[in-house]
Formats: sequence, C-alpha cells, structure tokens
Amino acid sequence: MTAPTAPRDLLTLLDCSDPGDLAPIGALAASADAAAAVAGAPAVRALLERAARKLWSVAEDRARDPVESLAAARRLLAAACAGEAPEPEPAGHDAGAAEPTPAEPAAPAPPVAAIASPPSLPPPPPSADAASDAGIESDPELIQEFVSEAQEYLAAAEQALLVLEGNPDDRDAVDTVFRAFHTIKGVAAVLGFAPVAEFAHRAESLLAPVRDRRVRFGGDYASLALRAVDMLRALVDRVAVAPAGSDALPAGFTALMDALEHPEAPAAETPPAAAAPRDAEGGASPQPAPPPPPADSGVSHETWVRVRTDRLDQLMDIVGELVIAQSMVAADPGVLSQRSRDLARKVAQVGKTVRELQDLSLSLRMVPLRATFQKMTRVVRDTARRVGRQVELVTDGEETELDRKLVDALADPLVHMVRNAVDHGIEPPAARIAGGKPPGGTVRLRASHAGGNVVVQLSDDGAGLDRDRLVARALERGLLESGDGLSEQDAFQLIFEPGFSTAASITDVSGRGVGMDVVRRAIESLNGRVEIASVRGRGTTFTVRIPLTLAITDGMLVRVGGQRYIVPSASIRITLRPEPTALRSVAGRGELVMLRGEAVPLFRLSRIFGLDGAIEDPTQGLVVVLEEGDGCSAFLVDDLLGKQQVVTKSLGEYVGKVPGVSGGAILGDGRVGLILDPPGLTALARQEVWTNGAAFAA
Repeated sequence: MTAPTAPRDLLTLLDCSDPGDLAPIGALAASADAAAAVAGAPAVRALLERAARKLWSVAEDRARDPVESLAAARRLLAAACAGEAPEPEPAGHDAGAAEPTPAEPAAPAPPVAAIASPPSLPPPPPSADAASDAGIESDPELIQEFVSEAQEYLAAAEQALLVLEGNPDDRDAVDTVFRAFHTIKGVAAVLGFAPVAEFAHRAESLLAPVRDRRVRFGGDYASLALRAVDMLRALVDRVAVAPAGSDALPAGFTALMDALEHPEAPAAETPPAAAAPRDAEGGASPQPAPPPPPADSGVSHETWVRVRTDRLDQLMDIVGELVIAQSMVAADPGVLSQRSRDLARKVAQVGKTVRELQDLSLSLRMVPLRATFQKMTRVVRDTARRVGRQVELVTDGEETELDRKLVDALADPLVHMVRNAVDHGIEPPAARIAGGKPPGGTVRLRASHAGGNVVVQLSDDGAGLDRDRLVARALERGLLESGDGLSEQDAFQLIFEPGFSTAASITDVSGRGVGMDVVRRAIESLNGRVEIASVRGRGTTFTVRIPLTLAITDGMLVRVGGQRYIVPSASIRITLRPEPTALRSVAGRGELVMLRGEAVPLFRLSRIFGLDGAIEDPTQGLVVVLEEGDGCSAFLVDDLLGKQQVVTKSLGEYVGKVPGVSGGAILGDGRVGLILDPPGLTALARQEVWTNGAAFAA
C-alpha cells in the first residue's frame, strides 16, 4: 500500500480498517510516520506522530485495548485534518509500553466536528513524556513560534470578547475565543507547558455555557473572561523568558483558576496587568500574519514569513550606509565633471535602484495602527468600569501605517491619553443627563496621513477644559505666580506640567499628576508634538503629530549663507521667487508674502539660526512655503540644491534637542546637514517675532 501524505486520506483508510487485521494497520502506521515527516505545522506534526504511535502499538500487538487505541488514533488524525492542536496525552502513556486498561468501556470515535469543539470536562493532566517523546520541548524555534502565535491568538480573543460584550449573540466572536483558547491549550500540552494548557482549558470551559446559549455573556462573565486572557498572556510571557522555568505561576493564578471553575460566583476583579500597552508584534514579527483561508476555499492568497525584528533593523542600517555611499559616489567630482556620460548614466541607474531598495526596506518596517487601536478598546472598557462612566470608543483610520518602532513608542502615550479622556473628560451619567447629553459618552480615536507625518486625534464629547479651574490648581500647586494675562491655550498647556492634576482625590486611575507630562516627553522624543483644542461643555481634542518614520527623510537640500539644510519634501507646498509687490510688512509683527491672495508669514532662516552672508532681499533669494496643519509659513533661503533621500541620524546626547531641528544626515561630500522640523521651526520663528517685535522686518 502506498503511504498517503494527507491526514484526511489516513483518516479514511483507518475508518475502513479491520481492528483484527494487523498488517494494514502497520502499513497505516508507516504512512502516518511519513505524513508526520512532511507536515509543515508543528502541532499537526505532533498529532500525526502520536497517531502513528497508537497505530504501531496495535499493529505490533502491544495495545491492551486495540479498539480504544484505534479510537484515540482516529481522534488525533481528525484533529490533524482540522489543523488543530492536540489534546494533552494522559499521564503514563508511553509509545513503547502497553496501553493502559481504560477505566470505562471505549466510546465510539467521535466525528470531526465533535473533536473540533473543546470538551466541557477537564482533561487528564498533561504528560511531560508526551513532549519529550516528540522531541520538541527544547526546540527554541518552536517555543518562539508558539509564543508569537499565542500572543496573536490572545489579541484576537480579547477583541472578540469586547465585541461579544456588546453583542452577546455574535457567534463568530464566540468561535474566535474558543479557537484561541483551544489552540493554545493543545500546543502548550504538546510542548510540555502544563500550567498554560490547564489554564487555557479552564478558560475554554468558561465559554461553554455561552456557546450553548445557557448563559448570556456580559457583566461578571465578561470580566472573568478578560482576566483569563490577561493571565494567559502572563503565562505565555513567562514561557518566552524562561521556557525551562515556565512552571512558575504568576500571582493570582490559583485564585483565578478557582474562579473559572465556579464562574457563577467570580472573585473580585483586580486591575488587569494587560491593560498596559504591549508590543504589537510580540518581538517576533513586523506585523501579525493573518490566519490562512480554508484549504478548500479555492481562493489564492498571500504567503507570509516571519522575520526577526533585529534583522529588519540590521537591514535598514545596511541600506542606510548604502544610501550614504551612493550619494558620495554621485557627488564625486569625477562623476559631476561629465567626462564620461556612460559612467554618469550608470551612476544614475545605481541611484535609482538604491532608492527603490530604500523604499522597499522602509515599507517592511511599516505596520498598521490597528492592533494599537484595538488595545485601546480594552483600556476604555476597564477604565470606564472603574470610574463609573458609560463610554463608547469609536475608531477610524486603523489601517494607517507607521514605522514599527514608532507604533511601539506610541502605545504608552495613547494609554495615558485614553484614560485621561475617560476619567477627566467624560462626565458621570447623571451629570451628562443634567446637561442635556445622553448618559453614555463617546471617545473617538482616528489616524491619518498629513504630508510626511501621521496625525492621531483623540477627542471626547465631555465637559471640556476649564481655564479658570486649571489656573486655580496651578496657583495652588505653585506652578504659576499669577494667572493674569494667561491665554486659554497657555492654560491648556498646564496639564503637561509634572505633578499637575485636577483630580480631587488619588485613585488607581488618576490623581498623582503622572500622565500627561509623560505623554509630552514621549511624543517629543519621537520628534512629534501634541496640540490641544477644547470647548467648554462640548469636549476636548488632543492632536498628536509624529513623523512617518525616523529612519529616512525625503528632503530638499537648501543653502542659507554657508550652511546647508534639509527640508522634508512632504512639508513643502511650493517654492517661488516673490515679486516686490507680493511682499508686505506689518509693524511689530514681521513680514508677509502674498500667495494667491493669501497672506503667509515670512521668516528668514539666516536670522533664526544667526547666519552671516545670507541673501537679505526676498526678491533675490527663494521662498519655501511649508504646510503646517491647516496653515502655512514661508522661509527665505539662498538657493535650492536639489532633492535628496537621506538617512536620519540622531544629534546625540551631547547636542541634545535643538529647537527647529529633527536630526542630522551625512551628505554626499561627507559633511553633516541638519534636517529641519517644520512645525518646530515655525514655532521658533513666531516666538522670535513675538519676543523681538519687528526684528524680522525688512
């Protein structure tokens, strides 16, 4: 008999086999071994290997109960057909020993659909021998794959539980949670991580009454299920850090196990550790790989491969050095002299290829904000329950892509801002009703691209910021000597001061004055900024602007005096040489340039940076108009030297943060050019105008 390699073929042959005819069963065992050797998924390979051991015990007449052994083999093959992880093997089973006598008569083999559904009774304790027999418990690649996939499954389960809480009749959400718990349970059992497998089974059993429509999901059931997800995360994280010591249990493990066993009286809810932001990729992949479509769908689909993030970072560094080397070659006098047109053409072709490689390598680091936004749903839900609010989170622009490192760094500030919006922004239900609002508030989180930046807006329909209350609290804490003459926007900026809080008392959510100052420092470390807009009684909007990536800048090289600067191309609206009639001067407020009927503030880079030898007459130089949010600003430069992609470098701790400058880059001649930060540059220029009056006037 030819050995089939498809688990479904093995299952069909087993159904046709006679338990008393040992020769075909031996051939079937050999076929199962052959199928295991070519199986791609570790879990399926483990299932096939276990099924082969059961079949060999029957074929070699070592099984004490051949019928039970064949039924067990059929269950394993059916699970392999479904692509599921295996059930834990009972303690004491060994491939080379006789099968133990069952305590009860063997039941007939269940159909595939029955195997796909998790059992409602606790399984026998997983055996450490099951993993060691398969020889996979010490394979670091398999363990890393398990950790990465478990983190993805748990993220999907958490999102499905939040959906299920709002719509208890959503069967797809129930199936998603079951699939996550069941898969984690089985793979953990194969790898020998007994606590993970046992806890996942308890969590799976919690949802059985919901699946069977005996319990309506919500309230304490929802909280308990979400706590189970948090605990599984903690268990998986311990496996990732120390697989050999993964039996060490997190705090609260036993109590939560008891609560899962008796969900009718759940334990008091404790703040979940997973409410804090987590790495979107789990340190294993630039973005989570979507689950493959069913094998019989007949639809072509993309294939995915996991790449370690440190290798992506190394690739970006190498490509960055390649870009610098290519720019040096292109700027070599021998190439610029045009002595050899053939050489110049080849150098141009290399430059084009390097730019394409640079764009491709940059795209590999881009991940959508979807995972980060989904985590905010949990943050809103938990915070609202603690502070007694009714809040709905509405998201938009989840597909907006951002550099992976920026996505990771943005998670913490977003958590602080979302908690702040729920706790301080949204009023209690009674206060909202008294103010003519619905009892439930809305927090909106949206993302979009704007030029070379990503804009993330967080808005609420709450009470808004109260200028007088902010000033009074600042005076009380000694942050201000006087509130006279303080504008509304300046008062709003007080919430970013360390130690500042308007909370009446300290809670586990707010009141310690730690939060918004962390937000501003974190955003500024990403070369971004935070803006506030608020209307009393209608709500507050926080706008975060951060660059698309910190690795590469596509810019325009400009000359001012004897210095060269790089202006991000995405921020440039237009460049022009103005006519004398287009220039205006406002006493005490600087210069303006008329652009298609619009008055645009005109600033001089030479005066901002204190440079000598620059062109002073705008009609003799060039004006670069930069877009900034909803407005524009114009800057006078001497000349445009050309467009160039540069690798962004930090200025280092010694230089630190320079206003109006986002970083530096090595130019073609080996010298360093500063990369300008348009929003910061505009703010710096306006500050100089307000401070020095007409110092910039012609």
